[in-house]
Amino acid sequence: MDTILVVNAGSSSVKFQIFSVEGEGRLQRQIKGQVDGIGSRPRLRASGANGDSLADRAYPIESMPDVPAALATAGDWLRNELRINPMAVGHRVVHGGPDHDRPVLIDHGVVSRLERFIALAPLHQPHNLAPIRSLLTNFPALPQVACFDTAFHRTHDAVADHYAIPHQLYTEGVRRYGFHGLSYEYIAKALPQIAPDIAKGRVIVAHLGSGASMCALKQGRSAESTMGFTALDGLSMGTRPGQIDPGVVLYLISEKGMSAPNVQDFLYRDCGLKGLSGISNDMRELEGNADPRAKLAVDYFVYRIGLNAGMLAAALQGVDAFVFTAGIGENSARIRASIVNQLGWLGVVLDPAENSRHARLISRADSRIPVYVVPTDEELMIAQHTLSLLLNRPMPNPRHERVS
Repeated sequence: MDTILVVNAGSSSVKFQIFSVEGEGRLQRQIKGQVDGIGSRPRLRASGANGDSLADRAYPIESMPDVPAALATAGDWLRNELRINPMAVGHRVVHGGPDHDRPVLIDHGVVSRLERFIALAPLHQPHNLAPIRSLLTNFPALPQVACFDTAFHRTHDAVADHYAIPHQLYTEGVRRYGFHGLSYEYIAKALPQIAPDIAKGRVIVAHLGSGASMCALKQGRSAESTMGFTALDGLSMGTRPGQIDPGVVLYLISEKGMSAPNVQDFLYRDCGLKGLSGISNDMRELEGNADPRAKLAVDYFVYRIGLNAGMLAAALQGVDAFVFTAGIGENSARIRASIVNQLGWLGVVLDPAENSRHARLISRADSRIPVYVVPTDEELMIAQHTLSLLLNRPMPNPRHERVS
């Protein structure tokens, strides 16, 4: 059986999925798993296509000190126990910079170029690249494909892509990239089946999770995004502040004596829901918390989504539908209801019963704008891009390479 391995590597976990390649290039998810607790309490968990548990194992801390070791553990399990040897590996890479507007086959030159953007996505980029380097070293003939969170937004017009700074900086790559592109691409491809009447219209998609952003889709393409040069911009997130006056950064440096690395660490790790509440970066812990600081953090999150919806509506010159996706968007009926209340000026009317049962369509029949909940599937997009690239290049026996 030909299979594709999809890898999404973070700082302390590696999520992976196995897709089988069926007839006519169709993909079928076979395994979903992750290795988490890297460097502390390593654990491998995996389930099959029907949700049945395939593995749940703890490992000694010294056996899994980093991401490459975690991927090696998962690869060893797949190879030795399930007899799965992927024909290729697809990776989520957060920042593609100005060079990459589509997925690309990976070689050492690609990795070198992507390393330049580590400072622009320090929570993600170095960990995305770690398993890529490891596989390049150990299995150089195994095809690997990088799929970028920035690529989907490269369709922006120039006015949406620029900052009001000297053009030389733009040519150097200082521009508004946008992120969560694999998620938005999946939603754009799913809408023709879910809601064909609005799929080619003006749609605002809210990807709400620990990382959060919003995207304006026009005819299935990204027209505007709340995120910009880095994944710090736009909405408040679990630990990131979202939109902030650059003067705050200058103040932290000049008046508080913080170094650039200190400011970077502060903005990526100590702000957002965590900073506002002083309690947690997890929306699930804040929603039912009676502490006024927790309420402020939740209210701020909802308020900024409402503000940015107005901005995206202006960019689209109207709205035909609103879509919730990602962890919070798919699972929190309370947050969805609060956000829809913020959108009342657009003529949005919530159906509380449908929202409570997490239905696909959660707006009432008399709502001027329909509101949908569409689970995202970034891993499927990565697998599809990986297969597409493989089918369009010579492939010298890649299926015989092994991941370990």
